[in-house]
Order: sequence, then C-alpha cells, then structure tokens
Amino acid sequence: MVNAKDLENEIRSKQNAAEESAGWEDAEETVSEAADSEEIEEVPDSEEEEASEETEKKGFFKKKEKKDKKDEKIEELNDKLMRQMAEFDNFRKRSEREKSMMFDMGAKDVVEKILPVVDNFERGLATLDEEAQKEPFAQGMEKVYKQLMNTLETMGVKPIEAVGCEFNPDFHNAVMHIEDEAFGENVVAEELQKGYLYKESVVRHSMVKVAN
Repeated sequence: MVNAKDLENEIRSKQNAAEESAGWEDAEETVSEAADSEEIEEVPDSEEEEASEETEKKGFFKKKEKKDKKDEKIEELNDKLMRQMAEFDNFRKRSEREKSMMFDMGAKDVVEKILPVVDNFERGLATLDEEAQKEPFAQGMEKVYKQLMNTLETMGVKPIEAVGCEFNPDFHNAVMHIEDEAFGENVVAEELQKGYLYKESVVRHSMVKVAN
C-alpha cells in the first residue's frame, strides 16, 4: 500500500523535472533566436554590396572624366599659346631680316653713287708727277681720298681683286681679250675700272682685259 507522503514527494520531483526541462528548452530557443538575429546582422547582402561598389565606381569615373576634360582644356590652351609665341618669334625674325635687307639695299645704293667720286679722286691723283705730289694741295687731296676709302672699308666696302686672278664672271666684266704670254689663259691682264663688294655682294663689277 502506497504511502501518501511518498506519493506527494514523487509528484513534486516530477514537477521539478518538468519545469527544469521546459526551462532548458526556452533557453535553447532564446539562444537560437539570438544566433539567428546575429547571423542576419553580420552577413551583408551581396546584391547591396555590388550596388554600393558600382555606385562608387561610377562616382570615381565621373570625377576622373571631369579631371581629364580640364587637363585637355589646359593642354589645348597651352598648345595655342605655344603656337602664337612661335608665330610671333617667326614674325620678329622675318621683320628683322627684311629690315636688314632694306638697310643693305639702301647702303648699297649709296655706295654705288659714291664710287664715281672715288674714281675721280684716283684719276686726279694718278695725273700728278713727283713734284706735284709734294705740294700741300695734292697731299691734302690724297689724305681726303684715304679717309674716304677707310670710311668705306669700315662700312664693309672693299675692292675686288682682279689683275693676275682667274677671270670670274661673278666679279669681272671682260670688255677686251688680248694675247699676252706673260699671263696664263683666261687670266685678268689689266683692270680698266675697279669693282667693289659690299658685304660679299657685288656693287660694281670690275672692268677688265682678259688674256687668251
């Protein structure tokens, strides 16, 4: 026969065991829910990551594209500036060259007009004998002639070499041909009128006799 006290104790122990079992199940369920929530929060969505990366790439390329256009504009303006500077430098050089050519043409024209005066000085001095050359007037004229020739030389004017040189049509104007064994063939034997150069440019050709 079962004792009432023993039966009561057995019922209580079973209740305690049931309560403990229910408590562990609730705790496991709570832990499981917490783990699920943490997993959801920790694992990002791959599509959202791709969308974010794509947005960043688009923004980067937009900035880069904008920077490239700015650099292109700078290069374009720099190239235009360099071209204008080169054109201006060419214009300056061309103007200086034309100015120099005009000056040389004007100086050459003046020298050409002075040469007859030089010729007359030389002809006049050549007619003087030894006694006349000693006179003050003749000596004064000779000094003026030398001064004139020195001035022309400083300007770049110099006489063309003729007698004894081979005939050169660029510098000599042959007006006569003679037979003279003292000179070689095609050599200038006599100078009838002096020729002159101005800075390597012929102002007047030498008038000469050429030996055959």
